[in-house]
Amino acid sequence: MASPAVGSAPYQGPSRRLVIAFDVGTTYSGISYSILDPGQTPEIKGVTKFPAQDHVHGSSKIPTVLYYDKSGKVQAIGAETLSEGIFERATDGGWHKVEWFKLHLRPQSTIAQKLSKTVPPLPPNKLPVDIFSDFLRYLLECTKNYIRDSHANGPQLWSSLSGDCHYVLSHPNGWEGIQQTQIRKAAVMGGLVPDTDKGASRISFVTEGEASLHFAIRHGLPTKATQENEGVVIVDAGGGTIDISAYARTSNAIRQTFDEIAQPQCHLHGSVFVNMLARVFLEEFLHDSAFLDDLDHIMTCFDKTTKLRFRNTEEPCFIKFGSTRDNDEDYNIRYGQLKLKGTDVATFFEPSIQCIIDAVKEQRDSAHGNFSHVVLVGGFAASDWLYNVVSSELKKSGFSVVRPDHHVSKAVSDGAISFYIDHFVNTRVSKITYGSRGSIDYNPNNPEHVERESKSFVAVSGEKRINDVFYVILATNTQVPETNEIRRNHFWEFTSFDELKRSKTYLHGFRGSVKDAAWMDVDADKYFELCTIVTDLSHMAHSSSIQKKYDTDGKLFYRLHYDVIMLFGGTEIKAQVAWKEDGVERRSDAKILYTSNLPINMHNVPAPVKAPVKPAKTLSSQGGRASVPLFSMSYQDGAGSRSSAGDRNSSYVSGRASPPNGSARKNANLEALFSKPSGKRKF
Repeated sequence: MASPAVGSAPYQGPSRRLVIAFDVGTTYSGISYSILDPGQTPEIKGVTKFPAQDHVHGSSKIPTVLYYDKSGKVQAIGAETLSEGIFERATDGGWHKVEWFKLHLRPQSTIAQKLSKTVPPLPPNKLPVDIFSDFLRYLLECTKNYIRDSHANGPQLWSSLSGDCHYVLSHPNGWEGIQQTQIRKAAVMGGLVPDTDKGASRISFVTEGEASLHFAIRHGLPTKATQENEGVVIVDAGGGTIDISAYARTSNAIRQTFDEIAQPQCHLHGSVFVNMLARVFLEEFLHDSAFLDDLDHIMTCFDKTTKLRFRNTEEPCFIKFGSTRDNDEDYNIRYGQLKLKGTDVATFFEPSIQCIIDAVKEQRDSAHGNFSHVVLVGGFAASDWLYNVVSSELKKSGFSVVRPDHHVSKAVSDGAISFYIDHFVNTRVSKITYGSRGSIDYNPNNPEHVERESKSFVAVSGEKRINDVFYVILATNTQVPETNEIRRNHFWEFTSFDELKRSKTYLHGFRGSVKDAAWMDVDADKYFELCTIVTDLSHMAHSSSIQKKYDTDGKLFYRLHYDVIMLFGGTEIKAQVAWKEDGVERRSDAKILYTSNLPINMHNVPAPVKAPVKPAKTLSSQGGRASVPLFSMSYQDGAGSRSSAGDRNSSYVSGRASPPNGSARKNANLEALFSKPSGKRKF
C-alpha cells in the first residue's frame, strides 16, 4: 500500500519563474518544466511533442542519438534519427552516428576503461562536451517550441521568462565535480546560460537517484517507508547506469523531509549492457550465417521488442527482423524471425539483475538506518523480467519491491523539477574520505620522521618540516547536513604580497578509512588530487590577519592565518575562505577547478564493505606541530569495495547460454568487462 502522494507547497518566490529539467539519458532523454507563480501550487509538466515525432504525439522521451556529417555539422537529432530514409541518407552522405555519448563522460575506473572498446566512438575532432552542447541546444529548442505552441500567449510567455530561466541538470550518482564542470560548460556552449557567475547560478545539479526519490515521494511511497525509523532504497535502472540510493524520513520534521542514509552507488549495468551481451551472443551464433550482415538491424529489433517483452525462461523468444522469405533453419531463423531459448535471453539480463540485488543488500549493511522497501524506477524498470526477478530474489531477504504505476521513464526529469521546488533531502552521505595535503614539524626522535628525512624541507620560517601528510577533513560514509560547514584553520607563509593574488589550495581524497592524519606514501595509490580551490586574497594585503615574522637568518617573511570552509552536504561542493578583520569575520567565495584527466575513478561509489576496512597508517603520536600551509582535498571511492553483479556461483537463472558453435572467440571484450576473479562485477 502506498502513502498519499505529496504535493508541492505554494511557490514563495518574489516573481514568476520558469524552471526546466533536462534528463540526458544514455539511450533516451526527456524534458520536464514548471512555471512558478507566487502563491500558486506548482505543476510539473512534460514536453510531449518533438520534431519528427508528430505521428506519436504524447511520447515523453526521444532517442539520445545524433548524426553528424563529414564537416561536423548536426544533420539529424533525437526523433529525427528515426525518420524514414534517414539511414540511406546517412549512408550515402558518410554521416557519423553518435549514440551512448553520455558514457564518454564516465569516470575512468578500470572497468570503465575496458568499456571504451564497446562504447561507440565520437566523430573526429569532437569531444563529449561538444556532443552534449549540441544535444542540450536541441532540447532547449524543443522546450521553447513546445511552450510557445501549447500555452496561451505562448510566445509572450517564453519571451518574458526564458531570459532568467533556471535549469536543473541530472546525472548518475557516480558523477560529481569533474562531470558537473563538463556539463555546465556544455550548457554554456549550448546557449542555455551565459558564461558568467550569474549564468552559473541558474544551473543546479541533482543525482538521478535523488531526483527519482522526489518523483516517488510525489507519486506515493510505500506507507511504511514514510514512517519514522524506516527508510527506502531508490533503484533508478536506466539505459547506461543503475543508481542506488537509500533515504529515511527525518524525525520530528515539520514538513516531510528525508536524509540520505547510505553511500549512493552507481553501476555500469543499465539496459545497454543487456544489448551488449545479446550482441556478443548473436555474433557467435550467426558467425557462419548469411544473416550476420543483418546483425545491426537484428539488434535494433531485439532492443525495441524482444527485450521489452521477455518475461520467463520456459518459453522461446523471437526477434522479428525480416520477411517470410528470410529462412535458415540451421540458425533457428524461420519466416524472418530468429528463435532464441528463454534461458539464453535471461543470461543477457543476469549481470544487471544481480547488480541490483547485491547493491540493495550492501546498502542495508552500511546504512545509518533501517529499510525494507525498494522502489524501482527508470526506463529499464519497465522490463517485467527485471522487475519480477529482482522482486522475487529480494523478497527472500525481507525486502518489498514496488514499481510506480506512473511513467517510470520520466522519474528523473519530473523528479529534478520537484528537487528544485520541494527540496525534500536535507542530509547526504560522504562517498570518500576528504582531506588536505600538508606538512609536519620534523622530529629527529620520531622513527617515522627519520625514515622520511629525504622528504624534509626548510620552510620560509626556517623550520625543518616533512611533506606528504594527509589531514582528514571529512571521513567517508559520514552523514552531512546540507548547511553544515566544515572549517579548517590554515596558515600560509610567503615573502611577496603578489602571491596573494591567486591563492591556490588543493583538495585530496583517500579511498579508505583514516581517523585523523596519515602518511601519503603508505597506500599511495589510494590518494589522489581532486581539484584546486582558487581565491584572490590580494585585498588582505593590509589585513591584521597577516603577521610579520623573521626566519632563523633574520629575513622577513609573512604569515597569514585563515580558515577554509567547505560545504559537502549539497549536490555540489562549495568553498569559502574566512579570516578576521579587527575581530570581525570576513568571507570570500572561492572557485573550484577540477582536474580534467584524473588517473583514477573519483566518482565510482563502491559498495560498502562487510569486512572491516583496514585503516590507513596514521601518524605516530610522537609527531611535531602539524600545519597545513596549502589546503588540499580530493574525492575517493571507498576502500576495498566489493563488486556486485552476476555471481556465477549463485545465479538465479535456470540455464546458461553457450555459443552454439562451441567457441567463445568473440567474447573476450565482454568477458573482460563483466567478469572478475570473484565472479562479481562493480562500477
